[in-house]
Amino acid sequence: MLVLAILSVIGLVVLALAADHLVIGAGRLAGRLGVQPVIVGVVVIGFGTSAPELVVAATAAARGHTDLAAASLVGSNIVNMTLILGVGGLTAALAVRSSILRREAPLSLAAVTAFAVALTYGLGPVTGVLLTLAMVASVVMLLRFARADPRDALVAETTDHLGAAIRPRLVVEAARTIVGLGGTLLGAQLLVANVSELAIRAGVSSQVVGFTLVALGTSLPELVTSVQAQRRGDGDLVIGNLLGSNLVNSLVGGAVVAFSSGGVPSAVAPALVVAMVGISGISWGLLARGSRLSRRESVLLLVLYGALLPLIVSAGP
Repeated sequence: MLVLAILSVIGLVVLALAADHLVIGAGRLAGRLGVQPVIVGVVVIGFGTSAPELVVAATAAARGHTDLAAASLVGSNIVNMTLILGVGGLTAALAVRSSILRREAPLSLAAVTAFAVALTYGLGPVTGVLLTLAMVASVVMLLRFARADPRDALVAETTDHLGAAIRPRLVVEAARTIVGLGGTLLGAQLLVANVSELAIRAGVSSQVVGFTLVALGTSLPELVTSVQAQRRGDGDLVIGNLLGSNLVNSLVGGAVVAFSSGGVPSAVAPALVVAMVGISGISWGLLARGSRLSRRESVLLLVLYGALLPLIVSAGP
């Protein structure tokens, strides 16, 4: 048991560190190759911070742990919009200067809702195709939004976060990206294999493990990005990163589980699926009130996450 716990923690640490390097390396590499900042912000950052969730979900589903895979995605979506968003707004109020609350926020909520519907009716090949098509349509819409206003604050904050002004070296950033991707894959394997075995031996539901330890671990890149962005005063990047992560988790992650699970239905508690959608709507509502998230509202989100823990624990058999 102790060895499994240690290996699980090692997997979490490797996952978090590797994913951070993957995001920075891929973003700088894309910029160095002449990719437009809007594409870097929408595609590279969004997919990069969600890489741990996607790899862990695919690994778990391929190993037959469909409940763990689906629960980790639902849990990560909840963690992003409660725990991480709340932590991001504790040090200072998160101000929104870009158009993300009018464009990205409703798109993210729609993606989370689509994922919830898919979970309710069952993940399978047909569901996977539909979620994939929804993701393609979402990327096209996001790129159109970004190109419509290239001076949007989110674009500038993304460039600042990646340190594009330092003219990164191509070989160095390519190596960073490859190492980050390899570390993410390794960390995911360590985490899933040892956490699932630990849960079996301890008699804990895979859903509970997915909602707590795995969801928290795979959301660490979002936390790192949010803390770094908030220290620079880049509130739009904090919120855009979390909204983008939930969109990718729901559509790409849901499709990955649907294709990898072999049509085996997931058994995620309906109450937690509803909570995922509800929290997405609540967080959007709080942000839209005054285009900012105050410290008091940040505390409210943290309390909301704490209030969900008993529901998460009771989700197990």
